[in-house]
Amino acid sequence: MSELRELYQEVIIDHGRHPRNFGKLDHAHYHQEGFNPLCGDKIILHVCEKEGLVTDLKFEGHGCAISMASASLMTEYLKGKSKAEIQELFNLFHQWMMGAEGQQDKLGKLAALGGVREFPTRIKCATLAWHTLKAALKGETQRVSTERDTT
Repeated sequence: MSELRELYQEVIIDHGRHPRNFGKLDHAHYHQEGFNPLCGDKIILHVCEKEGLVTDLKFEGHGCAISMASASLMTEYLKGKSKAEIQELFNLFHQWMMGAEGQQDKLGKLAALGGVREFPTRIKCATLAWHTLKAALKGETQRVSTERDTT
């Protein structure tokens, strides 16, 4: 089990230091900003959609390794998914982060963020990108904050 934990930590460190899909998408259909005032994490998410599928996602911003790794992993994992699939994955990921068991098999590489569950104050870092994406796909314009209900 410790080998798996070490692998997951390496994935988080790698994605935190070298985030995938980092940058701006000028031609995106959705843009949404998310902010965690407790630790200063800030992301701007850009989403392209075609025929009901998310074809591209990128993000800009700054934050802790967990926040950046979560956004990086999320953008990799969700390309090519429909809004309904993304909503289902949001629900699975959110429930799992809040303590539900048995979800990790359905989350692929996202399971690397499982160690965050041991540190409740860091869960908001891991879920910021997800709440920002959910708001973007709904067409919301108000900045997402981890300090108000965004579920």
